[in-house]
Amino acid sequence: MQALQGMAWLLVLQLAGEALAHMLGLPFPGPVVGMLLLAVALQFPLVREPVHVAASFLLSHLSLLFVPVGVGVITHLDLLRDYGLKLMLVIALSTWAGMGVTVLLVRALMRGQFPAREEEGGATDA
Repeated sequence: MQALQGMAWLLVLQLAGEALAHMLGLPFPGPVVGMLLLAVALQFPLVREPVHVAASFLLSHLSLLFVPVGVGVITHLDLLRDYGLKLMLVIALSTWAGMGVTVLLVRALMRGQFPAREEEGGATDA
């Protein structure tokens, strides 16, 4: 019964997020708002306990979510044959580009976090 209550909480919070995003014209999707609402709601045991049970159930069956992807790949083998190398190249390049941008962003954000230590006479404090 708690798993069903947890699923209901998840769906209600997603619906509330969708409604808020639509009514307020927010620049990000409703499920993101729903996740923020969930993060707040998890502070209360009335929500946290049933959602924990539902999440455990969903995680134990997570592998089932990969079946449609596998079937999709099999049904489009001709596309993979024709464009497979190009797809792999694009995926690899976009992954590297994303990692590079992340490194640059983290460096820029951390620049002010740790002030540079001044070296006195070539000796450093250890």
